[in-house]
Amino acid sequence: MPYQFHAASHAGRVRPNNEDAVLHDAGLGLALLADGMGGYNAGEVASEMAVTHVHASFSRWRASAGNGVGPRESRHALVHGIATANAAVLEAATTRPECRGMGTTLVCGAFLHRTAVIAHLGDSRCYRWRGFHLECLTRDHSVLQERIDTGLVDVHRAASVSYRHLVTRALGIEAHPRPAVRDHAVRPGDLFLLCSDGLSDMLNDDAIAEILAADLPMDGRADAMIAAANQAGGRDNVSVVLVQADETDRRRTPIGRWLGN
Repeated sequence: MPYQFHAASHAGRVRPNNEDAVLHDAGLGLALLADGMGGYNAGEVASEMAVTHVHASFSRWRASAGNGVGPRESRHALVHGIATANAAVLEAATTRPECRGMGTTLVCGAFLHRTAVIAHLGDSRCYRWRGFHLECLTRDHSVLQERIDTGLVDVHRAASVSYRHLVTRALGIEAHPRPAVRDHAVRPGDLFLLCSDGLSDMLNDDAIAEILAADLPMDGRADAMIAAANQAGGRDNVSVVLVQADETDRRRTPIGRWLGN
């Protein structure tokens, strides 16, 4: 099953710089999105390191794996790449004064013939748009999500709590990262959306679904989501990666990346 990829990123209307990093490689069937944090400009260092190291690790594995790789091998390759990236971010954060305290969320996907292997740490998300239904495939690693799960916070009050951006898992904050990794069946026409919280904080699921339902090409949908997030306030950097499954269209897009502004 061939896939088409498209990504877009914007600094938003408040932040002076863009600490998100986005990368996709159609040849590998790989999509990556990181949302950096901590220190002056250190967030963009962490996010760039994350996508670069995971991509390089996954590429080396794929070159040595040959044909016939499946979800199990891809899961292992993503987890290994995440561990490699975490070690690099953690070392920089502990040895370079200008990077002290930096870290980054990460959401990534390996898109195979009939399976998408999705891994994430933090509150960057992956959604699937299928048959005019939007489903979030990831669960935020955040203090807010933990309190929602235990009933301490009502989901309708989530947008108003002061700690909604405190993540419980990220690259660069502990020696052994704990990514959540799951396989998801892919059907022809499925559209996957990877996004930073600059999108999901500004637009609820209904607003995102309305844009994905529009008769627009992939780049038009990505641009429309970013424009809507900025119109709603644009309080954070906003980044998206769209991955479209289509059995009949065998076009491939080259590697693309957005790092910082």
